[in-house]
Amino acid sequence: MKEIPISQVDSVFAGGLYPIEFLLYYSNPVGSKTVRAALKKLSSDFWPVFGNYRDGLIQFEGYREDEHFKEARIEGDFDRNQPAEEIFHAYHRSIPSGGKGLFFLKMIQHDNGTVLIAKLNHLAGDGYSYFFLLSAMASVSKAGPLPFKKDLVRRLYKPHHNRTVLKEFRFEGTGFKPAGQENPFIPSNEKIPRADVRRMIKEIASQSEKKVSTNDVLSAMFVKKLLSVQNDRFGDNIQMTIPIDVRRYIKEYGPKFFGNGIWLHPVDFEKAELAESSLPELAVKIREAMPAVTKESYLAYLEHLEDIISRGHISQLRPFDPDRGCLVTNLSRLPAHRLDFGSGPPDFINPLTIEKNSAGILTDEENFILRWVV
Repeated sequence: MKEIPISQVDSVFAGGLYPIEFLLYYSNPVGSKTVRAALKKLSSDFWPVFGNYRDGLIQFEGYREDEHFKEARIEGDFDRNQPAEEIFHAYHRSIPSGGKGLFFLKMIQHDNGTVLIAKLNHLAGDGYSYFFLLSAMASVSKAGPLPFKKDLVRRLYKPHHNRTVLKEFRFEGTGFKPAGQENPFIPSNEKIPRADVRRMIKEIASQSEKKVSTNDVLSAMFVKKLLSVQNDRFGDNIQMTIPIDVRRYIKEYGPKFFGNGIWLHPVDFEKAELAESSLPELAVKIREAMPAVTKESYLAYLEHLEDIISRGHISQLRPFDPDRGCLVTNLSRLPAHRLDFGSGPPDFINPLTIEKNSAGILTDEENFILRWVV
């Protein structure tokens, strides 16, 4: 049996918070044989994904397909143009909760193509890891029957799993458990032209000599929207949490690290300040509030999480508190072109994980897509 201790950031998700789940639609059908073979082939390299969590350890005893894959047939066409709310309600329960393992893939064959729904327990990995695994699966599926090609792909994608490489750590317990949702949340999509965002970034640079990112501008738009529709929900302050991927800043992680290589960074605002600030002003404030990611600053963040755990404040081990603020996740660099299982890249991608007062930033050829729930 293989086993590995989870990291300080993994412990935030040890209770099952925020599984990562996307729907991918392919108009050209995807065959299940090659996908099943790819899962089995990669199970030894990505073994924590196919393991189970228990008292601070991810343990792997072997790959069993029925615990991680299922295929079904639904008569009729998949309608990619239906509202986000309808897609969510039709498919978000395709993968049952409470199953074994930390990853599951559901393949649904429609009359007009294939829907793949992959669900990853966030304890096992972040969004980067999610698409790293799917990209590896797609590449192995396309490699054909020649073993040497599949072995070459495996070497190219081989991840490393040392989750406590910066600082030894041992978490014991189940973590913060998600509360039941009394009322279902309704996701909404808003398209924001890329040209408008680029124009605002240039105007900010010329007028204030400040550099802001696309993420800063879109995060400002969402928190403004949140305030306009839920002004009475919050007190005098609102906290916005932005996940930062640290892989490119810390060499011990790097691009092949599989796990939660993120810093959940909170940005605090006074509600009056939000109301009075223009979008450009708010984007600048968000940029100036972002930390410098270094090995030393990230170690301090890990020590902060350890302090919360040592004091027994498990309820604070959550990415954000939807009663105090919001979460904004940037998914605009999602590698859709790498998700080709042999019939072409997906024609449509839609996230199925939602949480109150959260937003995901997606993209198409001409727009950023702000997918939000309030």
